[in-house]
Amino acid sequence: MSGSYDECAGADDTMDSFWEVGNYKRAVKRFDDGHRLCNDLMGCLQERAKIEKAYGDQLTAWSKRWRQLIEKGPQYGSVERAWLAVMTEADKVSELHQDVKNNLLNEDVEKVKNWQKEAYHKQMIGGFKEAKEAEEGFKKAQKPWAKKLKEMETAKKAYHMACKEEKLAATREANGKTEASVTPDQQKKLHEKWDKCKQDVQKAKEKYEKSLEELNKCTPQYMESMEQVFDQCQQHEVKRLTFLKEALLDIKRHLNLTENQSYATIYRELERTILAANTQEDLKWFSNNHGPGMHMNWPAFEEYNPDQAAAPPKKKKPDGAPPTPSTDHVAPPGDRSSVSSYDKNQAYSTEWSDDEQPTAYSGNENGGNGNSFEDDSSTGKGVRVRALYDYEGQEQDELTFKAGDELTKTEDEDEQGWCRGRLDNGREGLYPANYVEPI
Repeated sequence: MSGSYDECAGADDTMDSFWEVGNYKRAVKRFDDGHRLCNDLMGCLQERAKIEKAYGDQLTAWSKRWRQLIEKGPQYGSVERAWLAVMTEADKVSELHQDVKNNLLNEDVEKVKNWQKEAYHKQMIGGFKEAKEAEEGFKKAQKPWAKKLKEMETAKKAYHMACKEEKLAATREANGKTEASVTPDQQKKLHEKWDKCKQDVQKAKEKYEKSLEELNKCTPQYMESMEQVFDQCQQHEVKRLTFLKEALLDIKRHLNLTENQSYATIYRELERTILAANTQEDLKWFSNNHGPGMHMNWPAFEEYNPDQAAAPPKKKKPDGAPPTPSTDHVAPPGDRSSVSSYDKNQAYSTEWSDDEQPTAYSGNENGGNGNSFEDDSSTGKGVRVRALYDYEGQEQDELTFKAGDELTKTEDEDEQGWCRGRLDNGREGLYPANYVEPI
């Protein structure tokens, strides 16, 4: 036994002790609580799995969108590759978070569910087998002691009632001596009544003491039997607490990505790619592709070819033409600083003039509210031209006109021989530069 009855009785006089009749029910309720806590843990993990999935999906969507924007944007060379490596990091981390979700649902939740099924056996009439066995065990252990306790309480009540009657009789007998109206015969009866009450008190006291003695004699056996049943409940609870601790360690292992070798590898690769960015190589590449290092077909004498004027140039859309509208990579509302409308291969006008014109600046001069990479094509100005020949547009972005028709040229001829213009009906498109003449 864990302690004597006197020690336990002195420790709690609030009538809320485990040893009080029926107070074992809290130990029995722990079976129901244990089953419910398993459900709570599974619900907790399922919510966390949803969070992991949502985060992984957001990383993937973010990576996809910005990868496309970066590939279309003005960044180039090894620094572009380093920037894109951040998107690769997001894709790989997203996969790891999806793995976390799968581990939580397929391993941790299933493990708790299977343990719960093995540890708690539901009954047809409701409740759990383990709780019912504990309830019956406690009732059986408590029944003899509870019976003696009831007898003792009855004897105690009788003794206290006898004491009350004796006090009352003593008061009446004492008052009878002082009152002149009480006859000697009445005084005698009051005295006899008092004597009888004293005898009743003594008998009730002896009976009370005897019942208390009998109760105390069976208390050790009562405590031993109750503790045996309680220990069985504790053994079941030990299994639950031990399992819960192991399950939480598994959950921690699945959540802690820093212990995952793949996670560390992702950032080693990202760092390696960023450190590999080479400023001089990028500058050299830009010079060779967009600067003095480019090849140039310098002007040379060309003989007149009468057939050349009648044939449209080889078709190639101006690289500076606005791209076909797309909803795949539209920047979210308010995101005016994205590079979604920028074409990395955008061609710039090669028209040269002695007139000094302010250089167009494509940067944000309005406090960041404009897209620094959007085309700034004017639609309100242009040069009037007249068609020399009939032309039937071959593609949707080409104009169709007849010889003699007038239209407005809105963009100068590119290196492929195409201009952009606008018909008087408002339609805009491309046309061969050698099919028209200025008016």
